[in-house]
Amino acid sequence: MVEVTVTPQSSLADRPVRVRVRGLSPSQLVTLRAWLKDEQGECFQSRAFFRADGSGEVDPGSHAALGGSYSGVWPMGLFWFLQPDTLFRRLVKRDVAGSPFLVRLEVFDGLRLGTEPPEQPLGWCEAERWYVGPGVQRLPIREGRVRGALFLPP
Repeated sequence: MVEVTVTPQSSLADRPVRVRVRGLSPSQLVTLRAWLKDEQGECFQSRAFFRADGSGEVDPGSHAALGGSYSGVWPMGLFWFLQPDTLFRRLVKRDVAGSPFLVRLEVFDGLRLGTEPPEQPLGWCEAERWYVGPGVQRLPIREGRVRGALFLPP
């Protein structure tokens, strides 16, 4: 059974996480895909191709991506290289305190190039990426022509 994990599963958006895939065959070629839908329903995704090591594991923090959205060793590459399915869209989080982005990480056998993989993934997990930590208070600022928000720690 193939297992995809992200540690920690819930974290702030600017904090690094560790992605690992276990249970693959040694030297198996796989596609690791990350995707999310923003608040408008727009899909953003990235993918990277990896060859599993001798124990059937893939760790983007120590194994080089062979291609896809990026190549080389990028521990956070699947998150940093998210691209919109529709050109000229930007990934923006409006409700920063109320909900996280849910990023789904999936692993597929072989190379998958299309935007919609036609088959079920070998394994998957979800990561929560929060923009405001627990207990942080958001105060809107309106002074003359100045508009903004003040975030106060607990």
